[in-house]
Order: sequence, then structure tokens, then C-alpha cells
Amino acid sequence: MSTYLIGDVQGCYDSLQRLLQKIKFDPATDKLWFCGDLVNRGGQSLQVLRLLKSLEPAVSVSLGNHDLHLMANYHLHPDGGSGNMEFDAVFTAPDCDSLIDWLCTQPLSCWSEQHQLLRVHAGVIPQWNWQAVVSAGKEVSTILQSDKRSEFLRHMYGNRPRRWREERTGWKRLRLITNILTRLRFCDAEGRGSYNASGPPGSQPKNYKPWFKHKHRLTKDVRIAFGHWAALGLRVKKRYISMDSGCVWGGKLSALRLEDHVLSQVRCRSDQ
Repeated sequence: MSTYLIGDVQGCYDSLQRLLQKIKFDPATDKLWFCGDLVNRGGQSLQVLRLLKSLEPAVSVSLGNHDLHLMANYHLHPDGGSGNMEFDAVFTAPDCDSLIDWLCTQPLSCWSEQHQLLRVHAGVIPQWNWQAVVSAGKEVSTILQSDKRSEFLRHMYGNRPRRWREERTGWKRLRLITNILTRLRFCDAEGRGSYNASGPPGSQPKNYKPWFKHKHRLTKDVRIAFGHWAALGLRVKKRYISMDSGCVWGGKLSALRLEDHVLSQVRCRSDQ
């Protein structure tokens, strides 16, 4: 039995198929742990969703910002007409409702006791330990699996509030949790994110650092796997694993086997 971390697919179905062939994935014994952003930009989001849904329970996804963006557009344009052809292909498919419902069952944060690994799509703030990360993710998951899903998705967008306060409630609290777990790259010591900064480390605004560089963060002794940051690229470190190797941007799609850290990759196109 093998467990594979896989980076951002973003609708690159052909690359995903070749990666699964390369690792000789067996859904009867193996597990696929995706670091979010299954959809958008690669052109084959519908095929990606259908494939991964068909492989459950071997698949787990830590939801990304593009996955949530798909959900939000579905509630605005359930019959298509979103302006995103890739999304509209999902919305007009006969199995659309079941695919969206399946996606909404996926968590925003996951803890593996076996592998001592925390998994999110983007990042965590210094003020959260791993238990707080999992708890915060469950708050959003509960809403996504309730009759308040569409209302939450309407309130999801925006960069404020930026600073975490435990006493904060309502949509602002859920928006901030969502931004941290699915959009964070850089933050300051107080946990305020710079959500419009997407370049490599060193390109961030003054007083900001990559979230994993804060020495006093409460997760400093926990290994964290994430995607979301193509400009950071693939990095396998003692305390973090960055899995977005930029497949949709002409890079590679990567799978890391957790049992022995064997890395498998395919290029974005089969002729490269």
C-alpha cells in the first residue's frame, strides 16, 4: 500500500492519467492525497472530477481556491454561462450535481496520524497549531455541506478581514479561514496575509515572509504539505512539502510517495 501526495492538477487530465500510470496506481491498495486545485485552466476539469470521484475512497482532496471558485460559479450559473468554458462544461454535464456535491465533501485541512502530516492547499498562520488548522477547516466544511452553502459562497470573496481573532464570528470569520487555507503565501508575524502577492520568496512586501518561514509559528514542529505556489515550485523539506510544480504553466505534475519519499513526475505534455 502506498500513499501519494499530488500537486495542483488544475484540469490537466492527460497529465494526471500519465502520472497515475507512471506510479502504477492501484485504487484497491493505494491512496491519492491531492493538495487542492483540481480544476481550472488546464481545459479538462470535467474529466479530472469524474476520474477522481470514480476512485473514491482512495482519493482525498484538500480543497483549493480554484475548487471553491468552481462551486461559487455553479451556484451563480448552474446552467452555464459563467464566462469560463471549462466551468461551463462541468455545469452542463448530466452528472454535474453529483460532482459538485462530491467536491463539497472534501476537507480544507487534513491531519494524518500515520504520517504525522498536516495537509492544506495554501498555508497556515503563525497563531494556529495543527489542531486549530483542522478545526478551522471543519468550520468551512460544515457550511459547504449544509443548506447555507450558496450563501457562504456569495460571502467568500474579499481580502478582509486580514488578522485572525478567535472571537470573530459569521461570514467574516469563515472568509478569513478560507483565505488562509486556500490563498495564503506570505504573511506577517501577526498572521495578516498578503493575498495579492504570488511571486517567489523575496518578492513579498516589506515585513512579510513566506508563511512557513516564521520561526515562532505554532506548527514549526509539524510537517505540512501544500500546493498553490507554482512560483515556489517543488520543495521537499524536513518541515514542509511544496507540491505545485506548475503543470498548467508548462511545468510538471508531481507525486511524492510518503512511505519512502520517491518522487514521480510527468511533464505537462506527453510530447515533451
